[in-house]
Amino acid sequence: MIENIRLAFQGIFTHKLRSFLTMLGVIIGIASIIAIVSTIQGTNEQIMQNLIGAGNNTVTISLMQGDSEYYMDAGIPAGVNVTSDAQKESIRSLKKAADASFFVTRSYVDGVASAYATLSGSRAYGIDDHYLPTCGYEVYSGRPFVEEDYKRFNKVLLLDEVAAGILFPDKDAVGKVVDVRSEPFTVVGLIRKADRFQPVIESYEDYVTYTQDEYGNIFMPSASWPIVFLYDEPENCVVRAVRTEDMSSVGRDAESIMNQSVGSGTDVSYKAEDLLEKARNKQELSASTNNLLIWVASIALLVGGIGVMNIMLVSVTERTSEIGLKKAIGAKKRTILFQFLTESAVLTSMGGVIGVIVGIILAKVISKMTETPVSISIPAIIMSVAFSMLIGIVFGILPSIKASNLNPIDALRSE
Repeated sequence: MIENIRLAFQGIFTHKLRSFLTMLGVIIGIASIIAIVSTIQGTNEQIMQNLIGAGNNTVTISLMQGDSEYYMDAGIPAGVNVTSDAQKESIRSLKKAADASFFVTRSYVDGVASAYATLSGSRAYGIDDHYLPTCGYEVYSGRPFVEEDYKRFNKVLLLDEVAAGILFPDKDAVGKVVDVRSEPFTVVGLIRKADRFQPVIESYEDYVTYTQDEYGNIFMPSASWPIVFLYDEPENCVVRAVRTEDMSSVGRDAESIMNQSVGSGTDVSYKAEDLLEKARNKQELSASTNNLLIWVASIALLVGGIGVMNIMLVSVTERTSEIGLKKAIGAKKRTILFQFLTESAVLTSMGGVIGVIVGIILAKVISKMTETPVSISIPAIIMSVAFSMLIGIVFGILPSIKASNLNPIDALRSE
């Protein structure tokens, strides 16, 4: 085998230009597939990261009416009780849950103002003491809520960066007063996401999905929520899974526990937002197009394989006397067959390796020019090289059989 490989390289380097032109179809095909697969994988990873964030692994279980979040300003829905302490403990005790928080919220709350500005369309949250670590927030100025804030129903607030910037431009917000629906609250801290993840916005749908914090968020202790909104409300839940792969299952388990608070005969229920499923659905939308591109690139491999078969047939014709001499001194059919198969496989394998290098470079160039994310797939590289070798074997069979079946007397006479 080693001798066959040596002879194969010798034959390739003896006819460098011819060998390169023969490999060109394989190089183009492999390079195209590597570039396409890298772009597909990069895009899929971007979709997954956009939806799930940079490792936050949180799943939100919200009270829904049909496919929309229940509008609490319409009043507490009939048949829905406040989540019990036992339910909360059950969710936090789930095997795949790292932590869980229970909160109430209102979208587009008006009447939030400081002495300097008004915050229009903000979102308000009433949170427990698990919310910040569960959702990956950090306090970068001031302090978080403490136990006394919950026990004494203190009217205190946390602001995110957007809300603080609007309400107190060029001023330190900590210690200042913010009116929330005519109730004065003191800002005790400013918070932001600990991981500075920024999603890639490529469409209006992405804009709607990923820019929910553009108007600013305000946070108060859940115990103080009724001061502004007048009554205790059914809570939503956010669970942080131990692993990204656990998000769907832990969301379903938490959803089931939360729905124990919902009686029969109501059109509302708790539903978990399955971000993994969302990501998979978005990835599947482009699957047919991606598969078509791979099939088109595979045509170049087919053309390259035909070119290899053609040049190997030419090689058999050129080396007829060499084959006759080898057979005359005792070389078996199998020996001749394996020699030409090895040469064909080495030729296409070299094309595969060069194609992989060109494909990686091409993927990087596409990424720079179009700002499309790419991710180089090691399995795709290994499979591409193996497939190029297989092409050499498949398309080299006919020339190899022809060479091994030559009559030694006729082969020697051809000289």
